[in-house]
Amino acid sequence: MSSKDKHFPDQLEDEELLFVFRKHPIVMRKGLLIGLIALLLGTVPSLIKPEYSYLFGGLLIGMVIGLLFFIPSYISWYFSIYIVTDQRLLQITQKGLWTRSVVDIGLNQVQMVNYEVAGFNQTVLGFGTIMMQTFVGDLVIHEVHHPEKIQQKILKVLRDKGIVTNPPPQSREADDDEGKNEEA
Repeated sequence: MSSKDKHFPDQLEDEELLFVFRKHPIVMRKGLLIGLIALLLGTVPSLIKPEYSYLFGGLLIGMVIGLLFFIPSYISWYFSIYIVTDQRLLQITQKGLWTRSVVDIGLNQVQMVNYEVAGFNQTVLGFGTIMMQTFVGDLVIHEVHHPEKIQQKILKVLRDKGIVTNPPPQSREADDDEGKNEEA
């Protein structure tokens, strides 16, 4: 594999990138809310002294302060990604500008993949939690965009690799059919 065939820096030579996902943009809500409040507070000087032209200067200062609060949230969201390859799952979490953590789990270590969408906000906005049980512990990924689709993609990758996760329980009809066959 040449360097131009690599999709991310830690990609192994014989590894194929299958898909990448990230958290829902809702994770930026705190930075966005604080940024918008700072923008609104920038108009306060023009309300106090309307005879002076403080509106545009106040808005400009409010916008700069708002961006200073919003940009770290955006950077954390944009650079925090989950990479699924044909061999492993990587969780890359960016916290601020200088802190990055990487969790690397081999696909053969995954035992179970579930998801949960709880509450009105998660249902309406389409985000939830993915829970992966592995041999080394649990990996819980909160605020994932479309968790049901991501879970299905991960399960498909595991099945394609021949990795058996939690098998679905047999239906009662199948149990009844087996019982009838044994009686005959």
